[in-house]
Amino acid sequence: MKGIKIKRFISLVSIFTVLMGIFFSFHSVQSFAETNSSSGKTKVTIHYKPSEGNTKDWNLWVFPEGGEGKAYPFTGEDKFGKLAEIELDGTYKKVGFIVRTDSWEKDGGDRFIDIAGGEGEVWVKSGDDNTYTEPPDGEYRDLPAYEKFNVKVHYFRYDNQYDGWNLWTWPENGEGKAVQFTKDDAFGKVATIQMENLKDVHKLGFIVRKSIPGNDWAEKEFNDRYVTKFKEDGSAEVWIAQGQERLYYDKDLVDRTPKIVKASIDGFREITFETNFPFDIKEHGISLTGCASIKQVVPADNQGGDFTNKVKIITSKDLDLTKVYKVSKENFGEAEVQTGKVVRTPEFDNKFFYGGDDLGNSYSKKETKFRLWAPTASEAKLVMYKSWQDEKGTDLPLKKSKRGTWKLTLKGNHEGLIYTYKVKIGNQWSEAVDPYARAVTVNGQKGAVINLDKTDPKHFHKRMKAFTPEDAIIYELHVRDLSMHPKSGIKHKGKFLGVAEENTTGPEGVKTGLNHIKDLGVTHVQLLPIYDYKTVDETKLDQPQFNWGYDPQNYNAPEGSYSTDPYKPAVRIKEMKQMVNILHHNNLRVIMDVVYNHMFSADESNFQKLVPGYYFRYNDDGTLANGTGVGNDTASERKMMRKFIVESVSYWAKEYNLDGFRFDLMGIHDVETMNQVRKALNKIDPSIIVLGEGWDLNTPLDPSLKANQKNAGKMTGIAHFNDGIRDSLKGSVFEDTDKGFVNGKPDTEEAIKEGVKAGIDYSSTMATYKDPEQVITYVEAHDNHTLWDKLQLTNPESSVDTRKKMHKLASSIILTSQGISFLHAGQEFMRTKGGDHNSYKSPDAVNQLDWQRRADFRKEVDYMKGLIKLRKGHPAFRMRTAADIRSHFKFLPAPKNTVAYDLKGHANNDRSKDLVVVYNANTSVQTISLPKIGPWRVLANGEDAGNKPLGIVMGKTIQVPALSTIVLDGR
Repeated sequence: MKGIKIKRFISLVSIFTVLMGIFFSFHSVQSFAETNSSSGKTKVTIHYKPSEGNTKDWNLWVFPEGGEGKAYPFTGEDKFGKLAEIELDGTYKKVGFIVRTDSWEKDGGDRFIDIAGGEGEVWVKSGDDNTYTEPPDGEYRDLPAYEKFNVKVHYFRYDNQYDGWNLWTWPENGEGKAVQFTKDDAFGKVATIQMENLKDVHKLGFIVRKSIPGNDWAEKEFNDRYVTKFKEDGSAEVWIAQGQERLYYDKDLVDRTPKIVKASIDGFREITFETNFPFDIKEHGISLTGCASIKQVVPADNQGGDFTNKVKIITSKDLDLTKVYKVSKENFGEAEVQTGKVVRTPEFDNKFFYGGDDLGNSYSKKETKFRLWAPTASEAKLVMYKSWQDEKGTDLPLKKSKRGTWKLTLKGNHEGLIYTYKVKIGNQWSEAVDPYARAVTVNGQKGAVINLDKTDPKHFHKRMKAFTPEDAIIYELHVRDLSMHPKSGIKHKGKFLGVAEENTTGPEGVKTGLNHIKDLGVTHVQLLPIYDYKTVDETKLDQPQFNWGYDPQNYNAPEGSYSTDPYKPAVRIKEMKQMVNILHHNNLRVIMDVVYNHMFSADESNFQKLVPGYYFRYNDDGTLANGTGVGNDTASERKMMRKFIVESVSYWAKEYNLDGFRFDLMGIHDVETMNQVRKALNKIDPSIIVLGEGWDLNTPLDPSLKANQKNAGKMTGIAHFNDGIRDSLKGSVFEDTDKGFVNGKPDTEEAIKEGVKAGIDYSSTMATYKDPEQVITYVEAHDNHTLWDKLQLTNPESSVDTRKKMHKLASSIILTSQGISFLHAGQEFMRTKGGDHNSYKSPDAVNQLDWQRRADFRKEVDYMKGLIKLRKGHPAFRMRTAADIRSHFKFLPAPKNTVAYDLKGHANNDRSKDLVVVYNANTSVQTISLPKIGPWRVLANGEDAGNKPLGIVMGKTIQVPALSTIVLDGR
């Protein structure tokens, strides 16, 4: 023990000597800037090739993972296209970016650069969602090759412990060797790497490692790093520092200043404190201002010793999150303590959860009341504006109230008032739109007070008759797609009112728009996002713009670009209600696509501005979770986020009289939130359908809590898209040329059998559906290739007629399966997007419903109409329980690539005692033995379908045409 103490003392003396040298070599000490990184810098290089002839002013929005974003211009060009070289303060493992214009038109979504050695370089092309780490069109750079290397490496360790540390080095694609640090200089240790007789070598790799007797790789700092900049003779000089992954070609860029890199409140009595250099916590020298006293300082993790650079400061009493605290340490400077993980603790939820129903503004002619939830704010204000474009408004202070809320009452009639909120967090003020705002100004930049009663059509709030989920046939539609075609015959193109136009016709007199949907026979119209979203500029609607809308900005207000006047907050509300009302009058129910799983940008969101760090989910390292793939995941498991989702859905259901909600990326949410949504909607109308994408997504939430297919059994009355039957029918959506049952993949019969039974017997590792109401049966949707485009990729050698048969076979399987049937708009006339698999921002020419194609595919549309009539006419296709399915479903012997079954025993009180269904995916006629001798009435034969007999089969066998479905009624 005595020897250990002596060594430790010598070590501390050495470190103290080094640190003192550092302290006196700098004129000032840097203070803490909030970041999720350590000291140092990160460099990213982004190459971008715009589309040919594109003249838009593209720039970059760059955001370190978990950090705030900032706009950067392209600063140069090379043979590939535009070029930007960007240096960020701090070291990061991943940096995100978006190619965009100042009006937030995006070329692609969020992209990410993996950082190695403190640097990252990528190439992106317009219209291509891939992010390339090498030039995608072949090497265009004139990269010099070297025959020899002479590289001097300077290495600084803040702990002054260099014993055993060395370099493992290698030439590009060559063998490695160890190189020792042999010299000292004012920076630290120096090693010289010399290599000769090289051939076609462009870079030199190295790893900093520690060797001890018997183990050359006892420790290492980071992974492979490369020297890429050399003089003509192959010489180079670089500088590296302990804890910093980046290598530097200029020693003056290396940050060796002692500083505080993090100070955050992570518990009501806990501050996480981190420096770039370690210190002895027994003599920590840390002090705290703001009327808070330190009880103790302990290592941040149980494995750490007394000598560390990251500690937890434990306070004597609970910290007040509305106060400003500062922490200081001798020679390291002073830093303002930020609000950190504490807002994501159960204690925070329990202390500040507000159960009232008056968040937002509550209007009456006599007064308007405002209530804001902002528990970490020290001050809050209502900002009133005279016009949507005003940059400055009139501030009124909000009064602090219970459970972290702030309130204010304005006497008099304030209908039409334009407003925002301001909050002071720490020493910073931020302004945001009210998250509960039900009306907004153009582009959603400010909220508005509105008299909602004035926006209602007559008799609007009368709900439609009770409806059973299994009876639903859902038609997924984008508002703009329905009407934009030049021959749609619709006046209000791209608008809510366009969806509501009745009795329209198009080429050759075919029904279009609402007239077509009604004629088709579906029961529900599911609309892609119609809330206020970010990526269409409502002030430039005279210019072509398109987006699906999966980038939420204001959850409780309709999208302004679908209105005839986005400048007037009430117009979009009135016109959306008018659309819903007209659809209801045409016996069509309306499902709203909701996207509570993420927001357009976490940093720009009203949630993050008002209560930073609360509404979003974070990884353990403090970076934003990204299970959605778009940069952020909301945290539905937190009480106020859950409350917001439940109240928002309930608001839309009641105020807009909606009949269903489709939850985008529902697997990001938690089971309890979805069950509370279902419970709240049951109180309004149990007929309201709830469905969602129950994918198993990589978000930091306990797997047992995720609202995905594997946990479907925990969510009664909530349906999931069945990707099992989707991919078994046509092939994987992630592999363009992968085939399925209808387009020639063998041995898929069992998957089809499980799918047509609504997946009730799937393995629990796939899904735990308990009843058919939990299953959405589909083959195409707005995402990925349309079925027609997929068939063109998988079967390019097939004739158009053959692909039509494959397409009809797939659709017929959907409409004769158990569960809830789902069709993509235009599927009935074999919609094509010209091969575009991700048309979220593609032009109208790609996305619009082609009414000329509707006329050209008249026979195929009639077949789909017949299938819908068949499904609606036979309850056997719409059984209510898994028990009924197991009882009445009997599979019949069938040849390869064929599935046959009998819905027996008057299933679901069907008038038919037996309904035999046969799917033949072969390219030849197949013979099927029937369960009994005829007569069998043919209700579908691959060409026609419906409830009227197409013929009679008298024997005990039937010849099933190639690539077709046969339905027989054996009543």
